[in-house]
Amino acid sequence: MTVRADGDDVLLRAVAHGDRGALEALYRRHAPWLMARLARRCADPGLVEEVVQDTFVAVWRGAGRYRATGEVPAWIWGIGIRRLIDRLRSTVPVPRPATDEALVVSAEDEVLVGVEHGDLGAALGRLSPELRAVVQATVLDGLTTKEASALLGIPQGTVKTRAARARRELRGALA
Repeated sequence: MTVRADGDDVLLRAVAHGDRGALEALYRRHAPWLMARLARRCADPGLVEEVVQDTFVAVWRGAGRYRATGEVPAWIWGIGIRRLIDRLRSTVPVPRPATDEALVVSAEDEVLVGVEHGDLGAALGRLSPELRAVVQATVLDGLTTKEASALLGIPQGTVKTRAARARRELRGALA
């Protein structure tokens, strides 16, 4: 196996021209974090794995449509989260089984657990679903306004307005 050190943009252009090795390199580079982030939003590991596979099939098929207006990982994340949302809308939730296995917890996971169970989590829970979705997309998922706009299907100005409203409400709730 050859490890490719090409940048994501170069790999994606190669994928657009049918280079399976470039797709494999993108998969090896991005599938682990994609799987971890999607698992934070879905309790069914089988579904998460299917969504990751679907995501990279979509990358294979749609690489030629990538316009290099943002980072490749954000583009992949947008595909992955939309695939997960589509799948979750069409399935019944499966509870996560309890295990005694030791889990490796990343720094991001520790922060997110603190957010979910602390004062900030309670304040986020009181936000309207529209405001909470914008905060999750822009703050927790790290998407740009443009990427969040595409993900949520709303204009960029609406993302900015909702983000500002959410910040005001969170400041008030946490003061």
